[in-house]
Amino acid sequence: MQLQVTEIFKSIQGESTLSGTPCVFIRLTGCNLRCIYCDTVYAYEGGDWLSIDDILSKIDDYNCDLVEITGGEPLLQDGVYSLIRALLETGKLVLIETNGSIDIERAQALKQPMNQVQGKVQDKGSKIQGLKIIMDIKCPDSGMSDKINWENLSELDKNDEVKFVINSREDYDWSKEIIKKYSLTDRCHILMSPVYDNLTAGELSEWIINDNLNVRLNLQIHKYIWGESVRGV
Repeated sequence: MQLQVTEIFKSIQGESTLSGTPCVFIRLTGCNLRCIYCDTVYAYEGGDWLSIDDILSKIDDYNCDLVEITGGEPLLQDGVYSLIRALLETGKLVLIETNGSIDIERAQALKQPMNQVQGKVQDKGSKIQGLKIIMDIKCPDSGMSDKINWENLSELDKNDEVKFVINSREDYDWSKEIIKKYSLTDRCHILMSPVYDNLTAGELSEWIINDNLNVRLNLQIHKYIWGESVRGV
């Protein structure tokens, strides 16, 4: 089994509740959405076809236990589930960042005992640990909010995270309504990130503070460290 991979690199986890932590990134090729402020257009196509063993070998060279699978949209490739399973079996903490348009139930199932997932006993029912789903809820300014699979929100657990990328006050107010409507504060971690160079962190921070909103400000710190357009960081 092979996956189409745009790049594999080690950097600082720039987003999520693990922001600031060294992390190996596996960026898979292909995306079914076209957000107007997308910063990884280069991942829409191209890359190399790699086997899971090839990917694991490259990751081993980095000597890092935190791995994020991102894109593009990683859940577009059927082989991603075998990759997640392989990473978990090697003891990695795995983050999978998805755009929210594709059903996450199959990924969530990897948190369950393996014999239940596969329908037969192969590993004595040991429970897989260390998988966190980070789901991007596309705000209206992205142009893709109509693509969200809202049923995914009922699949999230307290280990998972949702991310709102905020481009404007309208995006922020819309996000507040979604948080309330789906009781997200009680369901999972909530991140709010300003669109880099479009909305300042200060503006978004003031809105969050004034509303006493129970969310985490989420800055793309890799961009502040290395710059907006640098790849492989």
